[in-house]
Amino acid sequence: MSMQTLATPENIIDRDHAMHLLHEMLRIRRFEEKSAQMYSAMKIRGFLHLYIGEEAVAVGVMQALHPQDNVIATYREHGQALARGVPAATVMAEMYGKQEGCARGRGGSMHIFDKETRFYGGNAIVGGHLPLAVGMALADKMRGDDRVTCIFFGDGAAAEGEFHESLNLAALWKLPVLFVCENNQYGMGTAIEYAHAVTQLSKHASTYKIPSQTIDGMDILATEAAAKEAAKAVRTGAGPWFLEFRTYRFRAHSMFDAELYRDKDEVSGWKERDPINMFIDYLKQHDLITDVAIQKLENNVQAEIEDAVAFAEVGTLEPIEDLTRFVYSERRSA
Repeated sequence: MSMQTLATPENIIDRDHAMHLLHEMLRIRRFEEKSAQMYSAMKIRGFLHLYIGEEAVAVGVMQALHPQDNVIATYREHGQALARGVPAATVMAEMYGKQEGCARGRGGSMHIFDKETRFYGGNAIVGGHLPLAVGMALADKMRGDDRVTCIFFGDGAAAEGEFHESLNLAALWKLPVLFVCENNQYGMGTAIEYAHAVTQLSKHASTYKIPSQTIDGMDILATEAAAKEAAKAVRTGAGPWFLEFRTYRFRAHSMFDAELYRDKDEVSGWKERDPINMFIDYLKQHDLITDVAIQKLENNVQAEIEDAVAFAEVGTLEPIEDLTRFVYSERRSA
């Protein structure tokens, strides 16, 4: 269960796939940077938790999932939503609170939902979505549906009671759940060593006889390889898998966070292992990309993000008279 890095030439099938991985990580990075800008301009309100630094986890894991699979995430879910295929325009519109958003503007940044891609949140209660994954997987197993439920959660959730209850039931009932722990070293402002007696979180899985790995979450190739292996095993019906990705958020916990709990040198040290820069260096070493190709990718991504902002800007706010819609079920006459 030790952390492993699988950055070898064999992990990249071809140049097109390499470009796809880089493109997806760049989309998330630039989307998040633009979101921070729009938040500062008060276009996005409420809370905003950025995914900058963790892009390799979302992109790598999504390569292992099928369209029929379920995906459940935390409130830091923009990256997963984009990697899953939720259009950047509808995600941005959702964050603007516009009706054209993927949840009609009712979810906002913390509750991204998209029926078409089977993306079920955006869940703000820490650890509260773990039982949901177990329930969805149980339903799929009882119906005989060929589907994996992939749930993303942070290291903070691993200290909650629901975490252990969910692992126990998933193992007991051999449910098709892929547990993906994004261990970014901090639960809000608390370092992992102050919150967990066992800091290698994948060890918890062995208590429930669940196969597990700890992976370098800054390495897109290692992330993808581990996710594909785990998802393939889950699809055999043998039961759940647990993946712990060691990663790091480069920005504060949220836009309201003064970030007084960690040293700037620590952040700088992790930034030297930026997943995007590491992957670009790797591709250049293996003659899989040029500076011209990188700039073309950047231009395409920038155009997409600008279009997403423009779409959100001209979107419409929900009428006041519709505010109670979806709150109560409407009574139908006989």
